[in-house]
Amino acid sequence: MNPPSLDLDFVRRQFPPLANGWIMLENAGGSYVPQSVIDRVTSYMSEVQIQPSWDFGPSADAAARIATGRRLMAEMINAEPEEVSIGPSTSLNVYLLMQSIRSWFKPGDEVVVTNQDHEANIGAWRRLAEDGVVIREWQIDPVTGELEEAALERLLNPRTRLVCFTHCSNIVATIHDVQHLARRIHQAGALVMVDGVACAPHRHIDVKALDVDFYAFSLYKVFGPHQGLLYGKREHLLKARGQNHFFIEENDIPLKLLPGGVNHEFTAGLTGIADYIDGLYSHHFKAPENSFLSRTKRVFELIGAHEEALANQALDFLRARKKVRIIGQTRAAGRRAPTVSFTVQGMSSRKIAEALNAQKIAIGYGDFYAKRCIDALGTAPQDGVVRIGLAHYNGAEELDRALTALDQVIAKG
Repeated sequence: MNPPSLDLDFVRRQFPPLANGWIMLENAGGSYVPQSVIDRVTSYMSEVQIQPSWDFGPSADAAARIATGRRLMAEMINAEPEEVSIGPSTSLNVYLLMQSIRSWFKPGDEVVVTNQDHEANIGAWRRLAEDGVVIREWQIDPVTGELEEAALERLLNPRTRLVCFTHCSNIVATIHDVQHLARRIHQAGALVMVDGVACAPHRHIDVKALDVDFYAFSLYKVFGPHQGLLYGKREHLLKARGQNHFFIEENDIPLKLLPGGVNHEFTAGLTGIADYIDGLYSHHFKAPENSFLSRTKRVFELIGAHEEALANQALDFLRARKKVRIIGQTRAAGRRAPTVSFTVQGMSSRKIAEALNAQKIAIGYGDFYAKRCIDALGTAPQDGVVRIGLAHYNGAEELDRALTALDQVIAKG
């Protein structure tokens, strides 16, 4: 039996902002949230918006809702709840992680970062140079934008302690074989830190299967409130130095990593992501699945197939324009996220985006906080890249309208 295809009409009914008349193609910067998330946040704030964890009813209910949100996000990525920290953003989560394990590094130790990542997974680790740590850079090919494994091999040595890289660049969009790379890095004796921000909305993340030491992504790009999720293997988090108040015990994970604790209403609202995924599952599949993890995997198979078709629609269009430079792979065939960055010879990326914005097509331009990548690609003089950031709630018809408008903008030069 062939797997079902994504019911786009059903999907779009779940997202109220899609009725605003705009074609939303800036989803890589942050996704819309479904009604289920809005309902969970609203319910928390209207019913139990008090300090949680006291014994009386509303307070205990608040604590339970917060715990449920974190537990479901942990189950979604195949982690234990205590291995998952929910903080304000990926940038801050990675910074706090760096501070918590800073003492693990000695002068002369080496940390590898890339120039492809969003700055969230570069800048914090580069601060270790202040302690005498040597920062090595795994550099992209300036033409293709790709990270080559051979370049990493040249950097690995007995002094390497940590390698930080992206699951999928928010500019280049190639989905890296994290499981393979993690195995190789572990063989070299180093830890693995992966930024999954640009991948998590498009592929199911299983941190145990990937065997990473740390993994971070932004929940507000996975249809949730403005929060970030940080995963760490339990044994690492227990050894990490607490960043919270002095009276928070060192074995109290993940609380010790979160100064001030979590955002209550937004963490409770994360249950709405699970509600949405379960709604998609029950709408598309008849056979029951016993765990939220397994249901999530099936749903992301649907999402991935739908988005790959959209990505190829955009890539086919761009490939046919001689003046267009596509960043990354020019075909989506299982290893490309539906985030398509490009430049047009002789044209400012800013002016292209502004012309489309004027037609109610939401699209972005610039460096998208991956400035090192943009500089290495040589696209900074053109105001960076134009980026088509697709999500599973986009459809072929609206994308075609946007590409037709883009064609007219390019023709005018």
